Amino acid sequence: MAGTLHTQAHRDLIKSLVEARKAKGLSQAQLAAILGKPPSYVAKVELCERRLDVLEFCAWAKELCDEPFSLLQRYLD
Repeated sequence: MAGTLHTQAHRDLIKSLVEARKAKGLSQAQLAAILGKPPSYVAKVELCERRLDVLEFCAWAKELCDEPFSLLQRYLD
């Protein structure tokens, strides 16, 4: 599945992460600090300018969700 950065599935996944971040009441800068990354990293991911690898996704999901697997489950079904 090459070139997934600009697919609807990728945009939907990122939208889920943004919604989860906002539901936790975190700003992009706060999430970046938790993840040990610069704020531009979170902004670029949320603007779909940068992809997350599977380990990065796991780190985001762990911080944003009580059930991290639920974020991924909808894309596995």
